Formats: sequence, structure tokens, C-alpha cells
Amino acid sequence: MVLLMQQPGIAADTNSQQQQQVAAIEQVLHNYIEGTSYNNRPQITKAFHPAADLLLDKEGQAFNKVPVTDYLNMFKLTEHGKFNGRIGEILQIDVSGNLATAKVEILIPSRQTRFIDVFLLKQVDNQWQIITKAATKNTSIQNGVRVLFILSSAHFHGNSTLPAGVSFPEIVHAYQTFKKAGYTVEFVSPEGGAVPLSYINTSDPLHKMYLYDSDLMFALKHTKKAVQLQAKDYRAVHYVGGSNAMYGVADNAEISRLVMEIYEQHQGIISAVCHGTAGIVHLKTKDGKYLVDGKRISGLPEDYEIKTADYFKEFPFLIKQTILDRNGTFHFGKKDEPYLEVDGRIITGQNYQSSALVAEAIIKQLQAETENK
Repeated sequence: MVLLMQQPGIAADTNSQQQQQVAAIEQVLHNYIEGTSYNNRPQITKAFHPAADLLLDKEGQAFNKVPVTDYLNMFKLTEHGKFNGRIGEILQIDVSGNLATAKVEILIPSRQTRFIDVFLLKQVDNQWQIITKAATKNTSIQNGVRVLFILSSAHFHGNSTLPAGVSFPEIVHAYQTFKKAGYTVEFVSPEGGAVPLSYINTSDPLHKMYLYDSDLMFALKHTKKAVQLQAKDYRAVHYVGGSNAMYGVADNAEISRLVMEIYEQHQGIISAVCHGTAGIVHLKTKDGKYLVDGKRISGLPEDYEIKTADYFKEFPFLIKQTILDRNGTFHFGKKDEPYLEVDGRIITGQNYQSSALVAEAIIKQLQAETENK
């Protein structure tokens, strides 16, 4: 048997190159999304090759082939810079050499309309451009309101070789709850990019459905860094657990800054579940107090950890004890049963069984805010 060993650095270099290509394509798609949302012809023009064609819907025809010059004229110069109600989100990008395909969701909540735009892009003279676009349209309850899931990038417990990952059950139970209610979910992590996943059970129908959901898996492979995001875009944040949530999140200054700006300047909701509660223990309000001070908090207590296990010895702090040390009160129920705490705009759950409950409580608050406006 001959073993072919990969040369050091090749995989990393290839991955880095692909990330750079994806980032360049994302910028092209953002030009399209922002340009079409704000009637900005110059920005739309940047996205398209001059010879591009668009395949648009037309009654009585399979499609209507429209040159990009005609498409630009659909956006009135008198409306330049004015938001027209279109909310866009990149769902997928797939790169093959100097060609790429991409999928973008466009929501128009006021019309209860959802478009899926499919693009073919080509790299011409080292510049990515859209060369064709087609779309499909359907009725949708999606409202364009964004919730930000916060995940850890850590692959191991502390400095050990003990594997750790984000809890897939905690992701999908909350994700499905938000999506069914019409919300958009985005993902951020300390390092950005692909995150490790744990506790996947493909015999569970929900796990299996989302493991093969290309939109969700693209998002988990391409999580954002906090510096790429703006607080004004989000109404709630949700710290997802998995034992890796103990590492790299609570002490990430950029994530903490973003979260507290969402909470204090935009009256957003902070939520967490299971080990995800570790992410909020160091958060401070603008007056210097700990966020958890005087609050009812839940999460996975150290009471339910295996204290003799090697992984537990790697924990940088204990969730329950740290909350108590910072004048919060910590509450939890029976080990494998759901448990929820709601204290104003701080919503926390004990375990993965609580994930959907946390999401439902967030949705209830957001809907109440909308009704009261």
C-alpha cells in the first residue's frame, strides 16, 4: 500500500484562496442587493458585466430576456438612494475555477413576496461580474427581521486535544422556530468561516433535514466576524451552546461590543441556551455593571457536568458560579427537561431541549413590539 501524503500548507492555501474568491463574489452580490434596494444604478452597474442578460418573469412567457441596460432603467433616477422595501440575503455561493453560481433571497415584506435570484458569475480580468440572472417568485410570510446566532470557533477544549463543537440540536431547533415564524437567521463566530459541529444524529428527522439543507450548511461554513456586521441590522442575538461555547466567545471584544450595541442602542434582545450562557457572563452595560447583575439567568449549571472528566478540567470558568459572583441569580430545572428564564430583554434556557422555547419567547417579544408601534 502506498500512502500519498498531502504537502503541508496545500489544504490551508486552497481554503484561503477559496475564501478570498467567495469574499469577492459576496461584494458583487452586495452591490446588486444594496443597489436594487436603494435604486442606486451605479452600484447595480458594478455588479453586472456590460453584456449581461437577465431572464425575468413575464406573463404568457417562460421568461423575458432583458439586457442589463434595460434592467437598470427599471430603477428611477428620481428615487436614487431611497429604500424601496427590498431586503436581500446571500444564501449560497459555489465557485468552480473562473465560474461561480450564487443564490440570493429578496424579500418584499409589504407585499408578502419572496424572490429567489439565481446568478451565473464569471471572473473577467480578475474581476467577478454577474453574466446572467434568473428568478422565481412566491408568496411568503418572511418579514426581513434578523436574529444573529453567536457560535464558537473552538475545535477543542482549551489547549487539549479533546474535540468540542457547536451543538447542532441547539442550532436547528431554534433555527426552525425562527424560520417558520418568518425571521432571517445569520451567524457570527470569533474567527469567522466554518465552525465545528457536535451531537449530530441523522436518525433524528430534524437533524437529517438540516444537515442536507444547503442554505444552512453554507451559512455555517461561512460564518461572519463581528467586525463585518452592523448592530442596527439585528433585533436579537442568540448564543448557541455546545461545550466549545466555553472558549473564545465570552472574551471576544468585538462580539461583546456588537451585542451590547444591539441591546443598549437598538433595544435588542440577548438570549442564550445551555453552555451558550457562558458567552454573556462578561458582558457589561455602558454604566460598567455586569449585564447579569440582578437578573434571573439560566444555562447548563456545573451541577450537571461530569466534574471528574478531562474536558471539565479545561473550562476557564464555571457558568453558574460566575453568574452568582456577579450578583445574578441562576435558575435551572431537572437535568433533561426544558427550562426557560425571561428577565426583560434577557432570555436564557437550560439545555438543547429549551432551544425552541427560547426562540418562541424572543418571537413573542418581537411581535409585541411590532404591535405596540
